[in-house]
Amino acid sequence: MNYINLVGILDVVNSVFDLHTGGNRRPVFFDKAVTCPPLAELDCHAQVIREELLALLPDKSQIPRYHDLDQMQKRISAVGDPEKSWKIFYLYIMGEKPAENRAKCPETSRLLDQVPGLFQAFFSILDGGKAIPAHRGPYRGYLRYHLGLVVPETNPPSIRIKDEHYTWKVGESILFDDSWNHEVYNECAGDRVVLIVDIRRPMPLPFALFNRFVESVMRLVYGKQILKKLT
Repeated sequence: MNYINLVGILDVVNSVFDLHTGGNRRPVFFDKAVTCPPLAELDCHAQVIREELLALLPDKSQIPRYHDLDQMQKRISAVGDPEKSWKIFYLYIMGEKPAENRAKCPETSRLLDQVPGLFQAFFSILDGGKAIPAHRGPYRGYLRYHLGLVVPETNPPSIRIKDEHYTWKVGESILFDDSWNHEVYNECAGDRVVLIVDIRRPMPLPFALFNRFVESVMRLVYGKQILKKLT
């Protein structure tokens, strides 16, 4: 399935979800304590998660670039300076659990398994100076959590989501709607790493059941495909 076809299908799905989300009036940011209280456990264990992440970075060259795993991300991952990369270290992919990766991050994996409605989870590693152009997440069935793990203090990178801006800080987290147009500004010299966790958007039962059905289809056509590239 190519990118245009997938986006077209998900646009139809999103129009159904917008009967609940409010469409163009939906929020950008969400209160983690209200929307998904268990995310607080990730905040509380940020140092443990960071230590497992730091143990991976000496072998960063072995971590795949985003577009090597998912060709549909080439338009945002492969642009700009070819010497600078956006790398992804998956820990959970729509129900699939990459065993080798999780064995390297056992405590982070244990904490993630306690998050209800887990959809995806991965370390997002940006080389210094690697920006991400404006785009929008294609699916409104999830919300996205960012936990800052490595953020240069000098000229730290930031993200624009719709018309709001956030600058990452080590140990701080946000929860937002990834389906809004967003981009990353990054002119710092060092790596920026965040833990990204996607959770199912809380919705009334009919929408929630539909969301689970769509997720099961995406697991078959996307999640298993990514897992094969990791093994």
